[in-house]
Amino acid sequence: MKRVISVFAAGVAMAVLAACGNTTQNGTDSSPSPSATMPGNVPTKPEYANADAVVKALEAGGVPCEVTRRSQGGSAGGSGLGCASVIDGTKFENDVQVLNPKKFSRDEIGESIASHREPPTSHTLVAAGHWFVWVTEPRFANRIAAALGGVVLPPEKAKIPAYPLPDIPRTPRYRTVGALADDVAAAVGCDDRKQRSDMVLTCTTGKSTGAPNCATLALHASDADRNAVLREAIAYKGVPATLVTAGNWTVNLCDYDLGSRVADALHGTVVSYDGG
Repeated sequence: MKRVISVFAAGVAMAVLAACGNTTQNGTDSSPSPSATMPGNVPTKPEYANADAVVKALEAGGVPCEVTRRSQGGSAGGSGLGCASVIDGTKFENDVQVLNPKKFSRDEIGESIASHREPPTSHTLVAAGHWFVWVTEPRFANRIAAALGGVVLPPEKAKIPAYPLPDIPRTPRYRTVGALADDVAAAVGCDDRKQRSDMVLTCTTGKSTGAPNCATLALHASDADRNAVLREAIAYKGVPATLVTAGNWTVNLCDYDLGSRVADALHGTVVSYDGG
């Protein structure tokens, strides 16, 4: 595997693999093989009529969740939405999916669940019946599961080699991911912001090259956490990546051509992999 690590004198870091939803950065669907089935520990009950019923159950279970977005398209196959909760002062988003049992079997839903849990996506889910919730703040997944009557499904983690990283500047550092977003916006744009948690934000950059313009911004509790995110982003053959990093933050850019511009503006370093 040809692994390319580029270092620039300035920059910003971005390394959350979920930058463009459930597809890899080269647009390839990351769904597993059709042989995936529903995990055996997922109970058949409770069932919810739709995603709004899940939101009501969360509130009844002591975890209010304010709807922030709704899935587009028809409702014959089910319904989905995003909603934001606050637990112990931390705000985070839940992605709710309720599938129509007349349209989808349990094993077909199991395939979708597997596509979320498998690398490089690696989401933490809560599931039961014909529904599942991606909890963007995994430490609160047990609270979500208790409110909804589901079980927690941790991500399937791949063993990530300790790939060498370039020297990463210790500064700048950010107190909030919003402040990081403001600096990214000044450099290449950061519109349509969605706060996934207190530490993670997604937005869209200026689409000047015709490439996908999604971006994921994240703050990290330690250098080790930051480096683990960087190494995972460059770990998958066929999945190119361009990230900018310094201090306690990363920026994962779907538009690879923006890496040097963001790095120059934010005084960070570019870490990139060509996917080969």
